[in-house]
Amino acid sequence: MKESTYEIINNAEQKVSEQFKITDEIKEFNQEKVLDAFIKNQVGMQHFYTVSGYGHDDIGRETLDKVFADVFHAEKAMARPHFVSGTHTLSCCLFGCLRHGDKLISVAGSPYDTMEEVIGKRGNYKQSLMGHGVFYDEVPLAGDDVDFDKLKEMVDSSTTMVLIQRSRGYSLRKSLNIETIKKIIEIVKSQNPDCICFVDNCYGEFVEKLEPTDVGADLIAGSLIKNAGGGIVEAGGYIAGKDELVELVAASLTAPGICREGGAMFNQTRLMFQGLFMAPSIVSEAIKGAILASQVFEDIGFVSTPKPHELRTDLIQTVKFGKKEPLLEFCKTIQECSPVESYLTPIPDVVPGYDDNLIMAGGTFVEGSTIELSADGPVRPPYAAYMQGGLNYAHVKITLTRTVDKLA
Repeated sequence: MKESTYEIINNAEQKVSEQFKITDEIKEFNQEKVLDAFIKNQVGMQHFYTVSGYGHDDIGRETLDKVFADVFHAEKAMARPHFVSGTHTLSCCLFGCLRHGDKLISVAGSPYDTMEEVIGKRGNYKQSLMGHGVFYDEVPLAGDDVDFDKLKEMVDSSTTMVLIQRSRGYSLRKSLNIETIKKIIEIVKSQNPDCICFVDNCYGEFVEKLEPTDVGADLIAGSLIKNAGGGIVEAGGYIAGKDELVELVAASLTAPGICREGGAMFNQTRLMFQGLFMAPSIVSEAIKGAILASQVFEDIGFVSTPKPHELRTDLIQTVKFGKKEPLLEFCKTIQECSPVESYLTPIPDVVPGYDDNLIMAGGTFVEGSTIELSADGPVRPPYAAYMQGGLNYAHVKITLTRTVDKLA
């Protein structure tokens, strides 16, 4: 390590020491909440064994659902390895709750790229929500923030559901913190009390003390190879919210009449319990890494958001490089510092569901896991990398050190 690099990293750590204390406080609050859910539901060794075939009478699966519901203060929850990805989990929520003639509104501009195919903005229209007769509209952003006035104007008695994406996706808008989500829900319910407020909670679990279901969200969903899986769950997703809505989504995943009552867990139940228990601490490590990254990149001359001293609501750290070359170099360094497949070199390529070539870096123990340290982004101006994850702070720090050696 260059002497100058050591000084940059050391000074950055000192600058963000107060943010680290806040992150530790949030971790301890959320860890106690998760622990209490395990104790309340008397989780025991008997819950780690799963059944085969149809998966009937699986007490582990049933107890896992109760623990998730208690953690998120929801009427019902469902955590399953059968959800292929976060996008699949969200898709099941939309197709499960919406019918021909219903209207969906995205609150903060366009949702994540892969969701555009689910909705019908691009891709195979017949497969999409719009192809099934669901009307769709978007509340445009006011700069990089939610346009609350426009939201109030657009939501009316014909609006069946609003989609609230907590994280920014491949955009440069602000991620939505819990206070903002609460304000959105209050506005929506004042215009139409029956409108379903559905939050895409990906990347946001355990970053703040409250979750969207604590401030009035009717339904939330997320991936288990992100925050809520604690870095060890091999696949899956979860949903939580009102009883009726969870059952509708469950019917979309399995079949009407089966809903949450079937589905063999393929011996994943223990990992899902353990991953959830570990999640608050793992998320805290990733957040500390993101805070340090924000400070380091600002110190060496790049624009990074959120800023080092901003309160966090998700894992994502965005770095605008302005040029293609440093973006590629950063992703290459992420890959070189990965515990798995460090010998590979990431190159931009076509990825299903995206219009632009993407560069994706991160040798993870679970393929595609974004609670593990990774970075990706579309190769287009402003050439921004979206960094997320880190199972431990030390790994993120080492990677940043080697990045500064190359870019500073």
